[in-house]
Amino acid sequence: MQSIQNLNISDLSNKGQILTNPTNGDTYEFLETSEKTHGSKLVMKATICSRGLLVPIHYQVYQDESFKVISGQLTIISNDQHMSVGVGEKIVLPKNIPHNHFNDQPEPLIYLHTVTPAPDFEHLIETLTGLAADGKSKNGQYGLLQQLASLKYPNSKSYVTDTPEWVQNILMNTVAPIARLFGYRAVYRKYSGIEK
Repeated sequence: MQSIQNLNISDLSNKGQILTNPTNGDTYEFLETSEKTHGSKLVMKATICSRGLLVPIHYQVYQDESFKVISGQLTIISNDQHMSVGVGEKIVLPKNIPHNHFNDQPEPLIYLHTVTPAPDFEHLIETLTGLAADGKSKNGQYGLLQQLASLKYPNSKSYVTDTPEWVQNILMNTVAPIARLFGYRAVYRKYSGIEK
């Protein structure tokens, strides 16, 4: 498997493409991309070796997510409740519901992750994996300026839950444009071949 830093831009966001985060061994294989499904969905196979939360608790404005566990055990936080999803089980997380998903076990977790619709969700995965591979995240945190750029500019709109939505909107509309002046992007050409 190649790490994201070794990929050619033309190789990204294609069916069968595998992104590997060299810092923790997590991999993401695109089975169906939004480009090929005309934005209707993204399907990827994730192998999560790392334990614990990788991103803040969040919710998508326009998208539903589903997870089907192939191996291991998936931990879900949804509406402040912890749930476990085992092998062969599937869970759907509707849009606008705060949630997170992660591996909380010592063995790797493998699941199919479907996002519908998914206008640019794979670019989020490419960016987060690329930034982590380049040492620009710490314990799943990417810093305020990166987080604001990642929230404001994608078509796959989402919010984190640790800050009120109205505060995030103010920050996204004031600070995120400044972050762009300093080179922060929601999607980097280096990782995705496009920039947002």
